Amino acid sequence: MAEDQRSGPEVAVVGSANLDLVVAVKTIPVAGETVLGGDLRRIPGGKGANQAVAAARLGRRVAMIGRLGDDDAATTLRSAMDAAGVDTTWLLNTDGTPSGTALIAVGADGDNAIVVSPGANGRVSSADVASTAQVLGAAAVVLLQLEVPLEAVEAAVRHARGTVVLNPAPAPSSMLPDELLDGVDVIVPNQTELATLAGYAGLSAIGKVDPDTAVALARGLPVAAAVVTLGAAGAMVVTPTDATHVPAPAVEPVDTTAAGDAFCGALADALVDGADLVRAAEWAVRVGAAATLRPGAQPSLPTPLEVDQLLGA
Repeated sequence: MAEDQRSGPEVAVVGSANLDLVVAVKTIPVAGETVLGGDLRRIPGGKGANQAVAAARLGRRVAMIGRLGDDDAATTLRSAMDAAGVDTTWLLNTDGTPSGTALIAVGADGDNAIVVSPGANGRVSSADVASTAQVLGAAAVVLLQLEVPLEAVEAAVRHARGTVVLNPAPAPSSMLPDELLDGVDVIVPNQTELATLAGYAGLSAIGKVDPDTAVALARGLPVAAAVVTLGAAGAMVVTPTDATHVPAPAVEPVDTTAAGDAFCGALADALVDGADLVRAAEWAVRVGAAATLRPGAQPSLPTPLEVDQLLGA
């Protein structure tokens, strides 16, 4: 194990690892439609793994907690995280189970449509997470998503001692338990996820809410603070007393697949340094924008130097 890993993680991620099967298409197909696409690409992904790699590429010591299958994809996924500097000691292999897989169509405008088969991610248990209590307790930031069972997420919140950041993605089918949200310091939903969490039925046909509504919905959640991602419009940082819009750099996206994960990894990176939420979001929108300028999930995640090169210092 490398020297920086022996000193303990700064960021601990409990989440998913998926092999992304990606096809470029001119337009995303609608129900019943068949479209022809480009060559199939096999790219390491998964929200947990992406966010872990994002934070590691930005220079953080990162531990990844979760499960892989016992297939070739598991080797690919672990190798990719190892190469990025993520500590995969607590990433378990699961006998008789495939690794998580995501089927992704990427349109010419950079937008995407994704179907996820959880595989081993669906076997991550509260006991798995409890066995890593020392790791979770040592991390300055614990970063969570919803591509593993809720019991595992709840266990991570119980054992965390640092700042708990929850990216509630994919959007939950119902309200999350208050006892879970009570342990979350910062929630990072997109507009669709925010509407679902708040039980709001007024989401527009294009999946957006107006800024005032977003602030009101975020303040209605039982969390200390929210950072609502707004895509190309940046992010809204919401606390009980303040709401600050953080604009994103103007870019022409190539592939938005991991932009949200890049944002979350960068937010964690800045929080480790003690940045306030507005400064953390300012860094996160830059990293998220830079990630849209290259194709793929993990291959698009930038280092600090690459952020400056892609966007300008």
